[in-house]
Amino acid sequence: MWDNTDNETPSAMTLFTPEPHPGDRHEPAAGAIHVPGWLTLDQQRWIVGQFHRWTDGPVPIRAATVRGHQMSVRTVCLGWHWQPYKYTRAATDVNGAQVLPFPDWMVRLGRRALLDAGYPEAEANAYLPDTALVNYYDADARMGMHQDKDERSSAPVVSLSIGDSCTFRFGNATNRGKPYTDLRLRSGDLFVFGGESRLAYHGITRVHPDTAPDGCGLAAGRINITMRTTGLAD
Repeated sequence: MWDNTDNETPSAMTLFTPEPHPGDRHEPAAGAIHVPGWLTLDQQRWIVGQFHRWTDGPVPIRAATVRGHQMSVRTVCLGWHWQPYKYTRAATDVNGAQVLPFPDWMVRLGRRALLDAGYPEAEANAYLPDTALVNYYDADARMGMHQDKDERSSAPVVSLSIGDSCTFRFGNATNRGKPYTDLRLRSGDLFVFGGESRLAYHGITRVHPDTAPDGCGLAAGRINITMRTTGLAD
């Protein structure tokens, strides 16, 4: 059963008030930062547990339909419900229920992500994401090149990967073609894009089965969490 009282558990307070972890950073494009191995295995495993709670929540995980075609990726949302080209509080394209609230621990994690990606402290501390799209990819799932442009805010997008590795194609803000860079995103990796790259086209060209590390909590497939700031008011 879904329980909305567990927004800020002791486990979350302990796991997601992390110490600074700058690690190695790579910048495939201006404003796009990749930090490999950013989440610990304990954090990954805990998030996978939350993922199962979210999918049992008031709005079930589903594959959205875009331009008449059902996506191969399945999504559950927090804070605001994303349906193609807009955000709503209620999942009017699924069952009409309101989505789960955006958790406090995820706000803290998003701010730490920006700090560790090299953002100025003042900008990181002011970051206030209010929605997350949580995507599940099986071995056959793909994500076509697209822009994240349904938000009214230009705040950065924070992306976390858990489970099987994938090939992530990160392009430019002008078109779906070249120039682009193909990156391998592995379990625990952080990817942030903002500034000049905030509206860059990006997608997933391949999921690599049987690459999830032992102990991450996910036996098969890939979970991707993208935190965003909608810029919307109730």
